[in-house]
This record gives sequence, C-alpha cells and structure tokens, in this order.
Amino acid sequence: VYGDNHTPLLPTYSISKIAGEVVVATMARALGIPATIARLNVPYGDNGGWQRYHLEMMLNGTPIPVPPGGPAVYNPIHEDDIIAMIPKLLELASVPATTVNWAGDQFISIQDWCAYLGSLVGREPVFEESDRALRGNPLDVSRMHELIGTTTVDWRDGMRRMAAKFHPELVAL
Repeated sequence: VYGDNHTPLLPTYSISKIAGEVVVATMARALGIPATIARLNVPYGDNGGWQRYHLEMMLNGTPIPVPPGGPAVYNPIHEDDIIAMIPKLLELASVPATTVNWAGDQFISIQDWCAYLGSLVGREPVFEESDRALRGNPLDVSRMHELIGTTTVDWRDGMRRMAAKFHPELVAL
C-alpha cells in the first residue's frame, strides 16, 4: 500500500507509514480507543499537491522523473472528496481499528495527468526514466466504497481547478 521502502527518493516513507499504523492499531486495542486508519493516496486540489509540482516542473522546463517500464498509475483524491469523507471515516472508528484505503475512484498515471496539465498551459511534458522515481501505487478502493462511498470530483476537473488557481494567467475555468 505504501510503496517501495527501498526507493532513494523517500527511503523512510513507507516504513514510517507502516510504523504509524502499528502504533494506532496497538493503542486502539490497548487503551480501548476507537480508531480509523485511512491510507491516503496522492491528495491534491486547490491547495496544490504532487500534480502541482509536476505542473511547475513543466513550466520551468524540468524533466519529470518516471519509473522505467511503463506508466506509474495512482488514484489521486481531490481535497473536496477528502473533506467530505472525513466525518464518515470518523464514524467508522472502532476497536480494533478500522483500516481502509482512501483514494480516488479513477486510476490515472503520472504521464497522463502531466499530459493533461501540459495541454492546459501549452507545454508538452518531458519525462525522464529514473530508477529513483516512485513507481505507481494504485489502491483497491472497494472497501472504501462499501464503508464510506465513492469520490465525486473527476480528476480532469480537479486538476483544471488546481492549475487555474496557481496559474490563472494560463488556465481559465
């Protein structure tokens, strides 16, 4: 769920997430405190996100690192969906802790979202294959659908809004 703990870009990322889950699950049981563990996948929105970094890289002419061997697929989730789902996630809290993958319903690659963002600002993304790039990490959201529902923001709409927020001179809503 948390990616490759051997990647040089963020070597402690996945192990820190796993450790956090273990602490929450242990304390929920030991103290009898209801908890929800929500495994978030690539948040973005009007306040930015990984996609904004990619947008800025395109505007600056910086190559975007991608893993070798094909598209790096994720299911990004817009901040509007995050905000709407938080109360439902809190209602799920239980002992033992409830664990759910928390992600958008649409699967999209870095390459595709960069191509779309590039089309909005008139720039063609330049990709650079690198063993240091994070590989894709699409999540199974079927349990999320059962417990708290589906997401509502289409990735194209959300990314257009994000691009327009940071570059209104280039992108109109």
